[in-house]
Amino acid sequence: MSYGPPHPVARLLLTPEDKEAPARARRLFQLGLGEYPDPALDVFADHLAELTGAPYAMVNFIGESRQFFAGLHVRPTVSLARTDDSKPELGRPMERDHGFCPHVVVRHKALVLEDVRDYPRFAGNPIVDEFGIRSYLGAPLIDSTGMALGTVCVVDVEPRPWGKAGLETIKASAADLAMRLERRAADGLPL
Repeated sequence: MSYGPPHPVARLLLTPEDKEAPARARRLFQLGLGEYPDPALDVFADHLAELTGAPYAMVNFIGESRQFFAGLHVRPTVSLARTDDSKPELGRPMERDHGFCPHVVVRHKALVLEDVRDYPRFAGNPIVDEFGIRSYLGAPLIDSTGMALGTVCVVDVEPRPWGKAGLETIKASAADLAMRLERRAADGLPL
C-alpha cells in the first residue's frame, strides 16, 4: 500500500551522498559523455538486454544533479505500471534520487536486487511506485583513474533471480564498456 511520495528529507536519506559528483561531471565532460543519447550505447544496451533477458537495459551516467541514460533499451511490449492512469515513459534524463544507480556509483560495487520490495532502503525509491520496477542488476563503469562514471544496468517489472551468472555478466559488461569508452575518447574509435 502506498501513502504517497516520501517526505523530501526521507528521499534525501535514501540517496547516498556523492562526494565525487563534481569531479565525475568534469571527467564525463572530458570524455564527451552523459549529455546526449549515443546510438552506439543504445546498441550496447540492446545487447545487454539480450544477454540478460531483461526488458530494460541502460548505460547511465551520473552527474551532479541528474542521471542520463546515454544508452537505453526498452522492450516495446513491456508496459510500465503506475498508480495513476497516465502512461509513464522511461526518459533519458532522470532525477538523481530516482533509481538505484547512484548507490552503485557511490559504493563502486555492483548491486543485485532480485525483489526491491525485500529491501526497505530501496523499496521506497520513486521508480518502484512510479514505474513498477521490481528488480535491478547494475555495475559501475569504473575508468582507468578509478572513477565510477556511471553504470550499466538492467531492470524488470517482475522480481528476478539474477543469480551469479547475472552478476558476472553485468560486471564483465561494465568493465568492457569502461575500457571501450576511454579508448574511444582517446583514439576516436567506435565502440
